[in-house]
Amino acid sequence: MRFHYAESMTPIANYVPLAQAAEANGYAGFTIPDSLIYPKASDTSYSYTEDGGREFLENKPFIESFILATAIGVSTKTLEMTTNVVKLPVRPPLYSAKLVSSIAALTGDRFNLGVGLSVWPEDYTVMGVPYAKRGKRFDECIAIVRGLCAGGYFEFHGEFYDLPPAKLNPVPGKPLPILIGGFSDAALKRAAHNDGFMYAGGNGGTEEVSSMIDKINGYRAEAGTSGNPFRIFATAMGKIDVDVVKRHEDLGVTDMPVAFRNLYAVEEDSQPLSDKIDDMKRFADEVISKL
Repeated sequence: MRFHYAESMTPIANYVPLAQAAEANGYAGFTIPDSLIYPKASDTSYSYTEDGGREFLENKPFIESFILATAIGVSTKTLEMTTNVVKLPVRPPLYSAKLVSSIAALTGDRFNLGVGLSVWPEDYTVMGVPYAKRGKRFDECIAIVRGLCAGGYFEFHGEFYDLPPAKLNPVPGKPLPILIGGFSDAALKRAAHNDGFMYAGGNGGTEEVSSMIDKINGYRAEAGTSGNPFRIFATAMGKIDVDVVKRHEDLGVTDMPVAFRNLYAVEEDSQPLSDKIDDMKRFADEVISKL
């Protein structure tokens, strides 16, 4: 099991020292959240809170994901950066490819691109992107990012994007890992055709993630991708012990982002940086060192 430190909506000055502390304490990576705007009004229910509320996002600082990944990457030497998850279809795919290839080059290929659909129609509106057919648009974005990051000339002719032969420089030194977030069957099928799955359940339970992994394994068998390398990230928040980790390992989870506070709390994060680092060290001593 690889452990990643999960922190978000914390004071901006915390990020780099937390990433450096995570690296010093044996964590493999740092997961990076994504949020574009906070709409003044929305009828959309949020998938990852019990009541569907979105109030926890209001007035919380969100550094742009690719910029934060760069800051963490150049401030560390071994830590992986994984976006959890970038709302890819609201962004221009060629520009996204340029950003991720640049991050990979700057950080020695320590960047994993976790991507998903935005649940907010407002994200699409403000970015000038139609909300309809967003799943198909998402698939085209993934294909363009993957193709451009592979090196050499790449062209694409789809329903939404038409790209003449073009290439980027620099490009990643190895294939860019693309991991898919989301709970729907469409997301699980999409994950099966890519390099991994990002589960954001967060409560440390295994029933839901077990069901999703079973479905992904079935879709991978259908797609003929079962033999390909595949990573499964399952975020856990709060009390996480060795038994919780082992139950996830038994399911096939390869990576566990850990958060030691409720990231969905409405109140602003006021926990001192020193306390956060103490929590991080405690987990390293009590769990990471035992595995």
